[in-house]
Amino acid sequence: MNTITRRGLLVGGLGAAGAAGLGAYAATQGSGAGMPRGTFGAPTPVSPDPGQRVVTKTLTAKPITLDLAGRTVSTWGYGDAVPGPLLRATAGDFLRVTLDNRLPDETTIHWHGLRLRNPADGVPGMTQDPVKPETSYVYEFTAPDPGTYFFHPHVGVQLDRGLYAPLIIDDPNEPGDYDTEWVLVLDDWIDGTGTTPDEVLEKLLANDSGSGGMGGMDHGEMDGMNQGAMDEAAPWGDAGDVTYPYFLINGRPPADPETLTAKPGQKIRLRIINAASDTIFTVALGGHRMTITHSDGFPVEPTETDAFYIGMGERYDAIVTLEDGAFPLVAKPVGKTSGGQAMALVRTGSGAAPAADANPRELTREVLVGSDLRPVQAAKLPSRTPDATTRLTLNGSMQPYEWGMNGAPFGENEPLTVQAGQRLRINATNMTMMTHPLHVHGHTFALPSGLRKDTVLMAPMQSFAIDLDADNKGDWLIHCHNIYHAEAGMMTALEYTA
Repeated sequence: MNTITRRGLLVGGLGAAGAAGLGAYAATQGSGAGMPRGTFGAPTPVSPDPGQRVVTKTLTAKPITLDLAGRTVSTWGYGDAVPGPLLRATAGDFLRVTLDNRLPDETTIHWHGLRLRNPADGVPGMTQDPVKPETSYVYEFTAPDPGTYFFHPHVGVQLDRGLYAPLIIDDPNEPGDYDTEWVLVLDDWIDGTGTTPDEVLEKLLANDSGSGGMGGMDHGEMDGMNQGAMDEAAPWGDAGDVTYPYFLINGRPPADPETLTAKPGQKIRLRIINAASDTIFTVALGGHRMTITHSDGFPVEPTETDAFYIGMGERYDAIVTLEDGAFPLVAKPVGKTSGGQAMALVRTGSGAAPAADANPRELTREVLVGSDLRPVQAAKLPSRTPDATTRLTLNGSMQPYEWGMNGAPFGENEPLTVQAGQRLRINATNMTMMTHPLHVHGHTFALPSGLRKDTVLMAPMQSFAIDLDADNKGDWLIHCHNIYHAEAGMMTALEYTA
């Protein structure tokens, strides 16, 4: 009788061609990790429409230090803090953002989730040249859709440093029936703790034993994880590759948490962003239920829950009415047994602060899977039969560390194609035993329920038929938002054809 191990199931059909391609792919990690090296030159300036409001900002990417509850680590960030400064505009505004690169490496900015003009998408070799050290680059675009977004680089594994920040696009027509809002950015942290994200990736790519060593998690057979971790990982199976020593909310660990203050009875809008590179979280506020109102910026039918899952790159908005006291707002890593958890302190009155390892009972109650949400009618794509259909498979293995789409790593797989004006249906299937957050640049897509997303968690062997309207010409990236999977090849392109 043959024994099928977890490693064998992970392969999912990438094959020898993918393995050969990853060697060349890894060799380009220093500048854009396998991106085709197009030459674009300086960005062509564009102008706002008459009467259009202009929002200007300069973001300085530079080496900084971060205090993690008394431990100082070196990293990179926008400005002097992690996360970087909040960028805020109103739907329809024209944004003009200057990236001043003071890093020792090339970089870019990708505006995650925005349906913006292609030249501003921030993908080196696909939409722009990488921004060299001691130079600057101006991003100009209109923000068409309100919602909760964020921005980060698209060069190598720079996302797993401190280079991320929230982007809020306000809806001028939204009633705003809440007292205040809190923006909460979740992250997993390893940079400056004896290794760097580049070193972690190097070890994963060199891995021939299934263990990433320093910065890696043992990927043995199914019993390689303890039963508690497996239970916590449900329904996501194997949820990550990297062992992180810290998990953060707004740049702070539970030993020195962000403190959010309000009055009892106030209604709070939570804007929750998962900027992590390798970690799915379960989010709960001790002593409260919350009502999910938006997914990836788009409104959904209000759905009450005790807790919810949030994958890398996803954003959820929720409304909560606060009780009297001190409560833990916990983001618990899914399927990871070291590094603790992320936590912020919500205080509306007296009472002892919760411990750093607080485990609110809401985490063990009803936990919402975001793809089960239902859209409001106004958020749905117009009803239409697809004009074209294509296939997208997610493939890969842990031993060796190979990831790809449609059977090959990026650079060797054929791009998906679409004609402007078409409704495209992408039949996406995760052929691995790991969960992958699938992210599409430059568009939002609709799940079969009509739910609008730009990033969706795909559980092991799960399939989705996702529809998008080809209304934004250009060459766009589709990839797993686990940054280590993406950099090992789990990307492809969506290209508009004549």
